[in-house]
Amino acid sequence: MVNIDAELEKKEIINHYRKLLRKAKPVLKDGDAKLIKKAFSIAAEAHKDMRRKSGEPYILHPLAVAEICVEEIGLGTTSILAALLHDVVEDTDLELSDIEKMFGKKVARIVDGLTKISGVFEYGTSQQAENFRKMLFTLSEDVRVILIKLADRLHNMRTLESMPRNKQLKISSETIYLYAPLAHRLGLNAIKSELEDLYLRFTDRNVYNSIAAKIDATKAARTKFIKAFMHPINDELEKQHIKCEIKGRPKSIYSIWSKMKRQNIPFEEVYDLFAIRIIIDAPPEQEKSLCWQVYSIVTDFYTPNPDRLRDWISTPKSNGYESLHTTVMAKNGQWVEVQIRTERMDDIAEKGYAAHWKYKESNSVSESNLEKWLARVRDTLEHNDHTALDFVDDFRGNLFTEEVFAFTPKGELKTLPAGATALDFAYEIHSQIGSRCIGAKINNKLVPINHVLKNGDQIEILTSSKQKANEDWLRFVVSSKAKNHIKESLKEEKKKAAVDGKEIIARKLKQQKLDATQDLLEQMREYFNAKTHLDLYYKVGKGIISTADIKRFTEFKPSSPLRTKPNVQVTDAKTIEKELTKLKNRYEDMLLIGEDMDVVDYKLAKCCTPIPGDEVFGFVTVNEGIKIHRTNCPNAAELLANHGHRVVKAKWTSQHEVAFLTGLKIKGTDRVGLIQDVSKVISDELKVNMRSMSIFTDNGIFEGEIMLYVNDTRHLEQLIAKLEHVEGVVKVSRFDSKE
Repeated sequence: MVNIDAELEKKEIINHYRKLLRKAKPVLKDGDAKLIKKAFSIAAEAHKDMRRKSGEPYILHPLAVAEICVEEIGLGTTSILAALLHDVVEDTDLELSDIEKMFGKKVARIVDGLTKISGVFEYGTSQQAENFRKMLFTLSEDVRVILIKLADRLHNMRTLESMPRNKQLKISSETIYLYAPLAHRLGLNAIKSELEDLYLRFTDRNVYNSIAAKIDATKAARTKFIKAFMHPINDELEKQHIKCEIKGRPKSIYSIWSKMKRQNIPFEEVYDLFAIRIIIDAPPEQEKSLCWQVYSIVTDFYTPNPDRLRDWISTPKSNGYESLHTTVMAKNGQWVEVQIRTERMDDIAEKGYAAHWKYKESNSVSESNLEKWLARVRDTLEHNDHTALDFVDDFRGNLFTEEVFAFTPKGELKTLPAGATALDFAYEIHSQIGSRCIGAKINNKLVPINHVLKNGDQIEILTSSKQKANEDWLRFVVSSKAKNHIKESLKEEKKKAAVDGKEIIARKLKQQKLDATQDLLEQMREYFNAKTHLDLYYKVGKGIISTADIKRFTEFKPSSPLRTKPNVQVTDAKTIEKELTKLKNRYEDMLLIGEDMDVVDYKLAKCCTPIPGDEVFGFVTVNEGIKIHRTNCPNAAELLANHGHRVVKAKWTSQHEVAFLTGLKIKGTDRVGLIQDVSKVISDELKVNMRSMSIFTDNGIFEGEIMLYVNDTRHLEQLIAKLEHVEGVVKVSRFDSKE
């Protein structure tokens, strides 16, 4: 039993509360401190007997969230009150109406948006997705809901160490899947980077620690390099009386790792490990000219890469980001990214949406871009009546910030997601123009509706009154606005067919003496791989699923809920964990891979081909038992973010003489006898069985893919090390089988 010093804890809580008031002092108006004290007292009383997993008093969490809101996002009193009270309704008898009486409508509405949904969900939906949708509905009225939620998520990620492993994976994956892109879209760059880094730390600690150590090891050399690089620029800036601050900031660990993965290169080959930021002290009317003046000074001393100039001052990103980026060649032959911006732009880049409020009067252009995005979110919310999971997918599509700028024939600028087509552009103008679109003229050249737009295109949409939306169009569009309007157009036709389909199913089941229960219809939906029940009825109504197919389904009998198609009861991890604890008579509710085949049916996922030594989790599928995935599997974030309740804790047991299929990519310079030497290392020296080998050579460079069987990660690492010593081999890396 841990001894708790109540007096010491009380002092700690008061210290945190005072620290919050000190940080909030610049934004407080008359009477605000009293309101904050009242909210703190209510929250402290409500959570007095509650503790976090780490053992600390629960009240420290709302205090920390309120502090992040003030210090790191720049929010005011309303947000502090809502942050302090955000868990009170969920955890106590206090009602929203009580909060409204004490603190007003705004605070109550924000707290409501932050309160999770309770109750039972329809099978096949996701509680996480439902909660996210509810929170976003409140966003359409008050963006502070999301900003406080991001502060809440950031504190949870900072204190994730004390959580059990499966919770760490679930929370981290939700973070990378939804919250980090959302922070990015709202311009909260510092928070987005920290969330991404924390995700990597908790899902792949070895990779995280390795990159962190390498960044640390190169710090002294980096500082020396920046000093030498900036020396001539600083002298010139002083001569021209331009006041500025210089920051040399390394890329985040996550972005370095993403680049290494994307380009399949080691840490040492990531050339833009850091960016130099020049932050100018400039009055609003001189911002643009001074940024270009500094750009001119930088390029006087260093040669710029013409393909790497990014001007987000003339056309800010839709999250409000403004900056001038250039990549120049340093004297030592190294490419260096230089970012040039003013103090206002830097404030907005770090604190995003909240900082916009501060500069609203002085800068309407970037403000309107962010407002346009929020208007698009509201539009998505209003027109989206699909499942929560579909909604989350749609919304995520709206989060990624790569954009394309295009013009109407009259020169009006339209901002669309990267990959947008002429059809997206038509819907961006008006839903009627979209649904009647038959083609377009881009820069006076005739193109089809699926033509992908490029920056600067000028587009004239061609329409016909006989044209109408069809299902194929959904493959041509990327914007939520276009998708939602197309889906709505199709829905009426779909509903008619679905009514017929529902009658056919009911009739067929009756013939087989079966009731059309929710469970049976859900099994049928899964069996026919239909996204929703409406989709199932539609396919039957249209004859895509025939009556013979329905008969085949009714004759299908699942043999065991854990082995084949689970019943509704076995849709979460808890059922399986209880089963394992009970049948195996052990304390730990963990699936042991290699031992528990007699209790539950599991397979190794083909998307990431896990092998012993990899960190893994089990995922309860609807009709294929449990699939074992690596925690860094390409699909892990989505599975864990949307279906955390289906995640089973899993680990490898010692397995002897069992071989697992994995893949290696091999690259180098071609020579006679190379393939023979590679085969010799694999088959003779390490006695590894190969399943297939394919080698391509082109002008003296060879690339190959080898599928082979190994015992575990140590065995694989040993093999990679041996192959790297073969003459001519430059690089060997593991890849995921795509079978």
